[in-house]
Amino acid sequence: MLFVIELATRRVHVLGATAHPTGQWVTQQARNLMMGLGNRIDTLKFLVRDRDTKFTAGFDAVFAADAIEVLKTPVRAPRASAHAERWVGTVRRECLDQILIINAQHLQRVLAEFVDHYNGHRPHRALRQQAPEPRLRVVPADCGTVERHQVLGGLINEYRLVA
Repeated sequence: MLFVIELATRRVHVLGATAHPTGQWVTQQARNLMMGLGNRIDTLKFLVRDRDTKFTAGFDAVFAADAIEVLKTPVRAPRASAHAERWVGTVRRECLDQILIINAQHLQRVLAEFVDHYNGHRPHRALRQQAPEPRLRVVPADCGTVERHQVLGGLINEYRLVA
C-alpha cells in the first residue's frame, strides 16, 4: 500500500495497493496524486519519504516538477517517519486486523471506506479532536437526536446529530 499524509491537516491519501510494487508503479501513483491535488499543490513544500529502492529518480522528479523538495528519512531513524508509522498502526488495529481481505480489489474498497472515515469523522488530538475534513458542524447536544451510521459493515460506528 502506498499512502501520503499531509502533516498539517492529517489528511491521508491512499494512492494504491499492489502485491508487487515497482519503481514504475510508484512513479505513476505519484503522478496520479499530483493530478488529484489540483491547485492545492501550491501549499505543499516538502515530501518526506523513506529510502526504499522503489522510490526512483522518476518518483522524485514528479514532485520536483512542482517545486516540492523531496527529503529522505535518515538511516536508522524510526522517529523520522513517526506519523506514517502511527497511521499504519491505526489502519491495522482499527480495520485490517478485523477483516479478512480476499483480494486486491477488496483491499482497495476497504481502505477507501476507512480513509473516508479517517479523514471525515475520526477525531485527531493534534486537530483539537476534529477530523481533517470535518463533515459535521458543531451544535449543542440538545438540538436533536443522534443517528448512528455504520462503516465497514458495522466495524466502525459514526454518530451524527439529526435536526
